[in-house]
Amino acid sequence: MTDSQLNNITVEVETHYIEEQSFPDKNYFVFAYTITIRNMGQQSAQLLTRHWVITDSNHKVQEVRGDGVVGEQPTLEPGEQFVYTSGTMLETSVGTMKGSYLMRADDGSKFDAPIEEFVLSTPRVLH
Repeated sequence: MTDSQLNNITVEVETHYIEEQSFPDKNYFVFAYTITIRNMGQQSAQLLTRHWVITDSNHKVQEVRGDGVVGEQPTLEPGEQFVYTSGTMLETSVGTMKGSYLMRADDGSKFDAPIEEFVLSTPRVLH
């Protein structure tokens, strides 16, 4: 059995611009993102830490590292999912995020679950 069969975490992202908390004239744009983490592997895995790389359209990069997500370090059994919503602020109306979660498998091994780059954008900015 390969590691990818044992440890297969998928991450899906939905983003939303939070207009009522944003102040475009002050270069303050607030975005929410909802993450769905699914354990498609064959053993349980616990999310230990997160690492985000957030880049705005001025190429300003913020790196965020921390324990868990939204105050939790969920353990996902095979077939289970964990959904949470969080947010970030950009100084531009468009940006990107990417990163990874450090996971600990049931057998004690640790592995990264990558989060593919996704776009944060105010409405009608990108086609």
